[in-house]
Amino acid sequence: MSIKILLGISGGIAAYKAAELVRGLRADGAEVRVVMTAAAQSFITPLTMQALSGNDVRCDLLDPRAEAGMGHIELARWADLVLVAPATADLMARLAAGMADDLLTTLALATAAPVVLAPAMNHRMWLHSATQENLSRLQGRGVRILGPAEGDQACGDWGPGRMLEPTAILEVILPPVDSGLAGRRVLVTAGPTREALDPVRYIGNRSSGRMGYALARSLSDRGADVVLVSGPSALAAPNRVDLIPVESALDMQSAVMSRIAGCDIFVAAAAVADYRPEASVGEKIKKDQAELSLRLVKNPDILAGVAALPEGPFTVGFAAETQRLEEYAQKKLDAKGLNMIAANLVGGESGGFDRADNALLVLWPGGRRSLPLMSKTRLADALADLILERYLAYSSSQNS
Repeated sequence: MSIKILLGISGGIAAYKAAELVRGLRADGAEVRVVMTAAAQSFITPLTMQALSGNDVRCDLLDPRAEAGMGHIELARWADLVLVAPATADLMARLAAGMADDLLTTLALATAAPVVLAPAMNHRMWLHSATQENLSRLQGRGVRILGPAEGDQACGDWGPGRMLEPTAILEVILPPVDSGLAGRRVLVTAGPTREALDPVRYIGNRSSGRMGYALARSLSDRGADVVLVSGPSALAAPNRVDLIPVESALDMQSAVMSRIAGCDIFVAAAAVADYRPEASVGEKIKKDQAELSLRLVKNPDILAGVAALPEGPFTVGFAAETQRLEEYAQKKLDAKGLNMIAANLVGGESGGFDRADNALLVLWPGGRRSLPLMSKTRLADALADLILERYLAYSSSQNS
């Protein structure tokens, strides 16, 4: 049975994110009904939300057609979860005061379902003592608060007050998918590594970590217990995922090898530097020479090390190539003894490092599958399903 979510939208610029939120909820199988405040309709139209949700949008408490059957009580009883996104400072103040002066606040009082708020407002409004008091009062009543995030705001200020992105909200409120990964231990690496030259400079690469983070989320959504070992990244850790931040390739190797015992699946999505400086100097290198020579030494191959472990995990590698994609990926699969490899082209006009979209060619002994260009979020879901498929087939063959 699908989860029934009542989405409340209050009047802030972040209301535009509600459209993506509804699409994400429905894509994950939720049934969605939308309630909008009068102010919210100044930012996004009820017609838009009706088209996306597939249901009539309610805006008025005293709507004769709906209230002939006590519509607000029916809605309050219908919902498994009430989510307000965005929740403005005004909306939070009215909820904290127990007011019921419009349909949304009335529903919040009438429902027995959990109530979740995703605040969005100017950072000074968020930090104001009145808002913080309202926040404490709402949390004391069991209301769950998601965010807000820090960052640039529509008013030009910077600070806490941005509504969480829809993908982050979805990760929290939707239950994990029941699959064959339930209870399985998965270790994922993501992001770049930084190999220090001096206290200021390092050798690195353009990896953003998006693919590895999205894959960690997808595997967690399928019930796995996920540990994410990540090089430096601006991304927030997915919910229900244990994040282990590291800096260099040696740091990542240590973090992986100390945690790999007992893991069922290892996914090496990190872009680990192949080489590091032989020595990192303790002070900043001055640019007083016309030329500078660096002696580099090879970093350990973390993926090959895990694949070579006796009774090691089902091991998935990644290959980023600029040419002859399948040929080089197949060589890497064979040479390292991997169970599976996901390969992509980098350096072109689409996909690859530091981009929102990607495409993958996935190989395993005796098989292949192409995953076309799509957002890394969707691609992670498709790859997670394929990892599950191949892992179950591998486990079955090992036990037969």
